[in-house]
Amino acid sequence: MEPISYWVHKRAFITPNRVALLSRDNKYTYKELSKKVNEMQALLHYQFQLQKGDRVAILAHNREEYLITYFAIAQLGLVAVPLNIRLTAPELAFQIQDSGALTILYENETKELFKTLCSHVNFENAYSFDDEIVAQNNLIADVAIDVTNDPFVICYTSGTTGRPKGAVLTQANMFWNALNNQYAIDITSEDNVIVLLPLFHIGGIGLFAFPTILTGGTVVIPGKFEPEHAIKTIEDHKISIVMGVPTILDAIRKHPLFETANFSSVRWFYSGGAPCPEELIKAYIQRGFPLGQGMGMTETSPTIFMLTKEDYKRKIGAIGKPVMFCDISLVDGNGIPVEKGEIGELLIKGPHVMKEYWGLPERTKEAIRDGWFYSGDLMRQDEEGFIYVAGRKKDMIISGGENIYPLEVEQVLKELPEINEVAVIGRKDKKWGEVPIAFISFNPKQFLSEEEMDLFCRTKLAKYKVPKKYTIIEDLPKNATGKIDKKALTNYVQSR
Repeated sequence: MEPISYWVHKRAFITPNRVALLSRDNKYTYKELSKKVNEMQALLHYQFQLQKGDRVAILAHNREEYLITYFAIAQLGLVAVPLNIRLTAPELAFQIQDSGALTILYENETKELFKTLCSHVNFENAYSFDDEIVAQNNLIADVAIDVTNDPFVICYTSGTTGRPKGAVLTQANMFWNALNNQYAIDITSEDNVIVLLPLFHIGGIGLFAFPTILTGGTVVIPGKFEPEHAIKTIEDHKISIVMGVPTILDAIRKHPLFETANFSSVRWFYSGGAPCPEELIKAYIQRGFPLGQGMGMTETSPTIFMLTKEDYKRKIGAIGKPVMFCDISLVDGNGIPVEKGEIGELLIKGPHVMKEYWGLPERTKEAIRDGWFYSGDLMRQDEEGFIYVAGRKKDMIISGGENIYPLEVEQVLKELPEINEVAVIGRKDKKWGEVPIAFISFNPKQFLSEEEMDLFCRTKLAKYKVPKKYTIIEDLPKNATGKIDKKALTNYVQSR
């Protein structure tokens, strides 16, 4: 198997004049993209003297150079360490030091953060994407790469259970994920795909930047997410596939332009990263826009499930079936497969599953057993084989011997239009062991009393599942990836 940089150069040979990459400021054909990748690899190899296996940290917003750098890194057998720009300097310093990255690529917008990092890390090389590359030569490095075993990218998890873990993904992982996505939604060379997810996240490159380059389509990188700009970009560039987390898709839906937007070119809106509220899915469907759910994780490059166009209307709430080159199993606490309709922990096996956690052999052994990755996610499967998310294993509440899945309670509360966000966690209780409590934030100028929410829940849920307390706060705490930080809420409750 060739390095994934081969995709760019082969496409430059097959369709040199087809547009490969569009940003706010630039347009590159595949021939031009190939040239840019070679320029970046020359900088990294000949100017910085980087050798196979060296780690390269990237600190930038979405821009064309980010994608170019990924392919240059792949060509040289280097290891990318994409950094979440929302993190603080100490948090970033941990990831840089843990990975051993001594080279950093940044931009003018992250320059001050880079300067702060310099007090934590002694970088050997640094380069700003806003500076012109002065090529010392036009040579192409000849590097022997084992795409199945050599690390390609270290993606750090959000760290809600402690220090972030670096998931090590190989180029082969990227290839198989690209194939899985290509087969799932029929990505072709005719597709124009917009990248709204951050490129420092596995979702940004795996959904669907890399798969689009493999198939010879066009990747559109609009930069920082702004709802109005995203809507206009979709219209102006005739985007055919849009991937977003629910908050992004909801921001687009709530923008005044949504009601009159011309999205006739879009054949697929996809939601992932968090459970998508049914009312959001229905809002898109009512406008005639197909919106389906999928699910993945950093450790699986990321795609595991996708809902197809044949089923997105009749299976609202489902995340689909496993993609082509992926096997799954749902098991109980003893590792025994559960029956259809029962809740079990999701296990994944396939060529898209990560190699390891960086520098954590014991955590790797815990996570990958007999070839299966133990996800910690709880799921159920219906009679047709469609999968539904039940929550996280570590979030499950045991009250009086009964299992309570917070996601089920959260989905009920989210049916109330006044509620913006909700998080349900367990609180210790002398009588029941644990009881559920809810944290609520309302939409602007909206409010419900605790009694109103409680009454609504009692019509939808068994008594033991109904929250025993409703705490109203303006904004729920988020972790670095923008997900609700339940650990922070639990710590808050325990400190009271």
